Amino acid sequence: MVLKNIILIGFMSFAINIWGQNQHQSNTHAGIKGGYNLAAVTYDGEAETGQRHGFHLGIYGNSAINSLMAIQVEAQYSHQGYQLKDGSGTYTQKLNYINLPVMFQVYPIDEVFLESGAQIGWAISHKETYDSGFNLFDTESDIRPDTFDWGFNFGGGIKIDSGLSFGIRYHLGMGEIYDEGKPKNRMWQFSVGVDF
Repeated sequence: MVLKNIILIGFMSFAINIWGQNQHQSNTHAGIKGGYNLAAVTYDGEAETGQRHGFHLGIYGNSAINSLMAIQVEAQYSHQGYQLKDGSGTYTQKLNYINLPVMFQVYPIDEVFLESGAQIGWAISHKETYDSGFNLFDTESDIRPDTFDWGFNFGGGIKIDSGLSFGIRYHLGMGEIYDEGKPKNRMWQFSVGVDF
């Protein structure tokens, strides 16, 4: 009985050690990330609108190519749109997306990364609000945004050995989200992520 327990403990110790080594050597990991958005829209290639404050939340999978490069694929829910203020009140265009970024990451030094990549998105909800300071109106325009959007992302951040990461990213939308005025999404994202 004692011998069986010794063999069992030894086998479990060996298995845990091998599992730990495999985890350490693994080039692939996944996690959850979220954070703060500052979203706006450009019309006719001119200055941006005011920014809508929002958030994003999603999951990611990261696969190292080598010690200096990795590919990260994400799926995230994101608040976008814009906000305009004048003397009579605040108009907010609320566009919410499911975005799928694919990012190429380079680690020039330990724990610091630069990234760029492409993103596609689907608009899943659309609403306008107008706050006059006395009344708040929620409306839904007959003019619907294009369901599909696409663009490019650029950014960087820090990822520490524990799997915790901090990043900043700029989204340069290339798809026209409405039929008139050539409106395109613009967005800053400030994120915190953690590996599962």
